[in-house]
Amino acid sequence: MERVGGRTARITGTAILAALTIVFDYALKFSGLKIPFPWMPFLKFDFTGVPIVVALLLIDLGSSATTSVVAALGIVARSGDVVGGAMKGIAELSTVVGIFAGRRLAALMGSGGAAEKALSLATGILLRVVVMSCWNLVVLPYYYGLPLQAALGMLPLLAVFNGMQGAITVTLGFLLFEAYVGRTSSQSR
Repeated sequence: MERVGGRTARITGTAILAALTIVFDYALKFSGLKIPFPWMPFLKFDFTGVPIVVALLLIDLGSSATTSVVAALGIVARSGDVVGGAMKGIAELSTVVGIFAGRRLAALMGSGGAAEKALSLATGILLRVVVMSCWNLVVLPYYYGLPLQAALGMLPLLAVFNGMQGAITVTLGFLLFEAYVGRTSSQSR
């Protein structure tokens, strides 16, 4: 796998990908192109996490963590919703930490290629679902004032949403990364 090398290249790449999360968030929000989750329309699918996954695959975990924080701060700056911005940042960060863990696990098992990618996808989505379920059990009752039983009742649909959003994010992130690597590899020959 090719990675961006050099300190300046890593900082520049992180800044560009972080800016792209802001562009995606603003563009999708103000264009009305965010797609509502049918069973909970206040949840919306977006592409904000794609540059965060690309940051992990192209640069490193620190870059994707920084990009996640920038995405969360951008949402807070745009909407004033600190909890919503934090939840989005946590969701995307947990996804890339899961991908990172899956890649490490695949390396320990001696797996590569499609097996590594499948394991990374699965661990990224699974960690996102688990982490966001836990956070929702804290945020829904204590911040939004929902009874704990109502929050527990919402968990299956929240898990489905996070699984679907995680799959979109990870799949598109891997596709963009592979397209980039394929393009740069063919040009360097």
